Amino acid sequence: MSQTFKEKPLKEVFAEIEKALNSNPAPYEGQSIVYQYELSGNEEATYQLHLKDNKARVVEGTDGEADCTLKLSDSNFKDMILGNLNGTAAFMTGKLKIQGNIGLAMKMESILRQYDTSQYA
Repeated sequence: MSQTFKEKPLKEVFAEIEKALNSNPAPYEGQSIVYQYELSGNEEATYQLHLKDNKARVVEGTDGEADCTLKLSDSNFKDMILGNLNGTAAFMTGKLKIQGNIGLAMKMESILRQYDTSQYA
């Protein structure tokens, strides 16, 4: 029996995000941004998402300075990817903390909304 998206390890989730972003770079075309995700919960981890030259690259840990850091639980992160948790609502209720450029966090949410996450639900 296959795992649901919520049960998948973060490493697999980020690999799927990287694959989806690289399959269609149009939503982030021309951007040069480093997002850092500091995740807590069952799987504490730090990942960076580098968007540069119309390519997405995920790094476990850190590889350079982040333009925007998002701190949240692994469960809330997966809910955001699935579209079950709105980033603004998460921020306002304290489920999401942002360091750096808040506008970039909002931009990331709008980028991710352009990808079909229904296949993961």
